[in-house]
Amino acid sequence: MALDPADYCCSLLAVQLADEWVEYVAATEIVAQANNYRHAIDEFCRYVDKALGAEAAGASLSDPGLFDTLVRWELSLPEEYADGSARPWPMASSLRVLVIRRDDHNERTVAADLARLARGPALLGSGESKERDEFTRKEKLVLVRAAWASAHATRKRIKEGWALAAQGRHPDEGSWTSIADLLWGLANEEITVEDIRQRVPVSRHWPLDLLELAAGPGRTPRPSTASMQLTRRLFARLYPTALDMHAFRVLLMDATGHAAEEVTSFGEAGVEFLPKGVRLTLLKNRAERLRHRAFRDQLPPGSPAPDTDGQGGEGKLTVNWARREASEVVRYLMDLTARARAKAPHITDTLFVHVAVRSDRTVVFKRWSPSQSKPHFRDWLDAVDVTVKGDPHIGRLRKSTKVEKAIATEGRIDAAADDHTEETFAGHYAQGTTLRIMSGRTIATAQQHWFDQALARVDGPTVVTDAEGINQDRLEEAGLTPDEADGIMSGQLDMGVSHCKDPYQSPYSRPGELCAVAPLRCLECRNAWILPTNLPQLLLFKAHLEILRTLMPPQDFGRLWGQSWANLNAVLDDLSPEELSLARKHIEVGEAILGLPLAAHTEFDA
Repeated sequence: MALDPADYCCSLLAVQLADEWVEYVAATEIVAQANNYRHAIDEFCRYVDKALGAEAAGASLSDPGLFDTLVRWELSLPEEYADGSARPWPMASSLRVLVIRRDDHNERTVAADLARLARGPALLGSGESKERDEFTRKEKLVLVRAAWASAHATRKRIKEGWALAAQGRHPDEGSWTSIADLLWGLANEEITVEDIRQRVPVSRHWPLDLLELAAGPGRTPRPSTASMQLTRRLFARLYPTALDMHAFRVLLMDATGHAAEEVTSFGEAGVEFLPKGVRLTLLKNRAERLRHRAFRDQLPPGSPAPDTDGQGGEGKLTVNWARREASEVVRYLMDLTARARAKAPHITDTLFVHVAVRSDRTVVFKRWSPSQSKPHFRDWLDAVDVTVKGDPHIGRLRKSTKVEKAIATEGRIDAAADDHTEETFAGHYAQGTTLRIMSGRTIATAQQHWFDQALARVDGPTVVTDAEGINQDRLEEAGLTPDEADGIMSGQLDMGVSHCKDPYQSPYSRPGELCAVAPLRCLECRNAWILPTNLPQLLLFKAHLEILRTLMPPQDFGRLWGQSWANLNAVLDDLSPEELSLARKHIEVGEAILGLPLAAHTEFDA
């Protein structure tokens, strides 16, 4: 981003603008927009050199004769870009900011005509910009699931890395090709990156586990870069990397509904955990607004956390859905970055701190700046194997949230634009595909949409298929504790139509009391886990509900049993004909019965 005034004939003018640019960037601490000012200076000085020729050497902001040159430069900018481009206006505006800043300084001189021009109305229009469309609902669900899976993988990697480091010793006493010894040395700061470069033998002498750590399974690193690859992978086993940070930005944007810059702008001091959620101090640089926002947990107090494994199936029933509370994401992030933040105590205004090994082999613990460094959001999407239509830009996730808010508020702009102006909402968010479609729908269509939304929310059980066999290890990988998985495998937590991870923490009863509505409401409960062994009981329960549908008015059935009916059908629709046929055989031979409370058969006697 360096700017050398000696590159221009108008060197005095370049020095004046460059001084203002450097001071402005330092005062405002802008990052992503800083390059716009450098580019504007570069383009203007080149234009002055070409327009004034030999006279360019005397060009200065204190010279009134520069007025016409500045006007012609601004008017010529659109010629360099496509019709309707939005690029010329910010370039002209950036240069005007620097001129105004210099004019405001008591000891610096700017020609009066130039100052009036800089403070006057713009000569160019802002151009036309193509607004990005929001992610579809399906894409957003896939993104959140992938983010949770990535977060879990990061925590597992770092936990295993520190556990392996605890088993090692100094490489001088052990081996310079032992992963455990190298991790021990880095974790305890007993060895440096330079030690690894000098003491670790060339890659052709590495054992297989060291080769796979550096380059991946079945691959061989290049001899010229093997040492650097190994060093970066070793540090990635101990601390989060820049790539890991993308997942938490996605999760926080989904949980809070706030912009990408806001969810990365609060430090530990800006976090206050509440009994039912978390309060965050959010900073939005573009709007220069500091806000204190509380985010309530979705679960009732005392309820256990749902599965956060992040794996799910299709359909209206959410399977293995991730936890979406902001408090849970913040705790997860604080725990994961604790060691990295301890290495960078000067960074207090963000939790997004990661390790980086630079090309000169220096190790830094730095603030995450996704717009200035790789890997970018599109690289993270490739890493987690997620494909989206259109531009892979994180801002589209914010628009998805805005669309959801507009839907939830029935299209009221004042409610949807609760963190910016209504003009901003109309200009940047109201063009989304979903909102355009909704504007032409009837009230009945909108009601159907809300019914679908209600069926898709995180209110159903977790379904575990028999694709790889059901065992305790698999249940623990899906999010259960060892005790919960053992109870399900042994049948102690079988509630009839499903298993329950903890019947004493039911959302329908007081904490500590045995669930009073099982098994009638199990298909609406987050605690429920459906295994293949529950299939015969599910078919029997469906037969029971079909009888109720014939006895009850549709409105009453939908109010009392609509959620269970929808979730049940979603589970059964995902099963193969062979599985359903086998379950019916169990019923026919009398191996399956449905135990329902007496109230299930007497509710129509009144």
